[in-house]
Amino acid sequence: MKKFFLTITFLAFVTGLFAAVQINKLEPAFWWTGMKNPELQIMVYGSNIREAQVKSLSPNVTVKSVVKGDSPNYLFVYLDLSQAKAGKADLLFTQGKEKKKISYELKPRTVDPVSRKGFTSYDVLYLLMPDRFANGNPDNDNLKMKSATVNVNRNDPNARHGGDLAGIEQHLDYLADLGVTALWFTPVLANDMPGGSYHGYAITDYYNIDPRFGKNEDYVRLVNETHHKGMKMVMDMVFNHCGSEHIWRKDPPFKDWFNLQDKYMQTNHAKGVSYDPYASEYDKKQMYNGWFDKMMPDLNQRNPQLARYLIQNSIWWVEYAGIDGIRQDTYPYSDATMMSQWCKEVFTEYPNLNIVGEAWYDNVGGTAFWQADGPLNKKGNSHLKTVMDFPFTIASHDAFHQETDWGNGLTKIYDLLSLDYLYADVNNLLVFLENHDTDRFLREMPQDLSAFKQAYTYILTTRGIPQLYYGTEILMNGIKKEGDGFVRREIPGGWPGDVVNSFTPEGRTALQNEAYNFAKKLLNWRKNSDIIAKGTLRHFAPRNGAYVYLREYQGKKVLVMLNGKNSQNTVCLDSYAELLNGVSSGKDVITGRTVNLDKELTLAPRESLILEL
Repeated sequence: MKKFFLTITFLAFVTGLFAAVQINKLEPAFWWTGMKNPELQIMVYGSNIREAQVKSLSPNVTVKSVVKGDSPNYLFVYLDLSQAKAGKADLLFTQGKEKKKISYELKPRTVDPVSRKGFTSYDVLYLLMPDRFANGNPDNDNLKMKSATVNVNRNDPNARHGGDLAGIEQHLDYLADLGVTALWFTPVLANDMPGGSYHGYAITDYYNIDPRFGKNEDYVRLVNETHHKGMKMVMDMVFNHCGSEHIWRKDPPFKDWFNLQDKYMQTNHAKGVSYDPYASEYDKKQMYNGWFDKMMPDLNQRNPQLARYLIQNSIWWVEYAGIDGIRQDTYPYSDATMMSQWCKEVFTEYPNLNIVGEAWYDNVGGTAFWQADGPLNKKGNSHLKTVMDFPFTIASHDAFHQETDWGNGLTKIYDLLSLDYLYADVNNLLVFLENHDTDRFLREMPQDLSAFKQAYTYILTTRGIPQLYYGTEILMNGIKKEGDGFVRREIPGGWPGDVVNSFTPEGRTALQNEAYNFAKKLLNWRKNSDIIAKGTLRHFAPRNGAYVYLREYQGKKVLVMLNGKNSQNTVCLDSYAELLNGVSSGKDVITGRTVNLDKELTLAPRESLILEL
């Protein structure tokens, strides 16, 4: 009998131990009062937390519902904050006889959400990879991470090189002086992954900056400094997948948290199934449920708890860091219904913010399908304001390098623009020559700047929102077939001890300085141009190798003339009488010289002219 009693006592003791309330993490760690949506989801993670009861001890905060995870270690608590005051909201977690009180912080909103201005057609985005731009703090290069220790190796083009937020902050004057008005980084959230995942697209923590880039506080300071320099900040987000070392992969909250959770299948990248009337169910499932890579498990946004988590996460970063816009990775791969709801909720909280989605299609129809209010968006409004103009990117690699004749060179741009009727808003197209996933526009170091100047002239005077890729202003070049790292090289001078510093005129060659100065002149001229940001566009089919178009706004005009021939070209101006309308001269934006527009005009080989009429 004594033995039996001791056994019961021991079991009760052990049961009591296991019943203890353990909370390891709350996400988000804090929130704000006064949001348009008063509901807040808190993901609670802790050993056996699923069985806990949750009660609010604060009279102005109500527990609406509690959702138990399939895993015993997750609890999703939904709060009603419609009457909440800024301060501490006390939540009581009860598990058997054990109790644990959590004081959850609710902050006051400090900025009017309407005043958060997103990027627009007045802006020029500058895309950079933090790991490859500049290393401002060598002390964070070789930090020991929880899952992997990855050391900097600048000799390996696919390893981490040590660039960080401090390096970007130290070169904000370079970017502001160049004339760009918004910065877009590849993702800076934690990627605690084998191999280093320097690119940032294998996220293992959605609420914390990768410590090898800096801390959350460093990111907020960088955003504030960027604003102080007159530039905006766009944050790269990834909803389609996470990194394989995320705690979710080891301990999924629900059985359907990931697509194909127990059986790997790669996506077929058949993005056309989103609108293809003949698409098979097999292809649809492989497209939406297949993984990008074995190291990037595919998230299932159809799970309502995950959907709410991701929506809240993006709103949290806008409110916390004060970012001005979002670039969403691999947009068509995620659940379209959830993505539409996400856009709608972000714009409800911040009506003037902007979101650009990466919809990589080689045709205008596929791109236009995803833009909000578009004529092809028949399955419901996407609410996505801006899409990336990949069809232009694909065409541009020939358009500005080939000599122009019928069907080649600049004719490809003319033909492409004729399809703009498919877009709901051409001013919300992100127009770019290159990015971190493509060949560099300059595949090799150029001998002259004709292609560079024509390409920059075009994207900085056409419709839409231009995006530049870091280093092209100093003629950085490379091709993707050698490996991604070869189109993601470091800017010389960004690392302590670099022999050459391309951030300074003294560290650049004469040709590099000519390119930089051309870009700087054009970018700073464009900054406040209503004509380019809002004006109409009228163009002419290329004649004798010359492509001519006009931007016009409230009676003010800018005429652009591009000679697509490798030889001197005499242009008969009578053909453009409807644009000139009696104007006899124009002022060249770059040189300041007056150009006569009487009867004919002789253009130098590959010359580009931007004329204020």
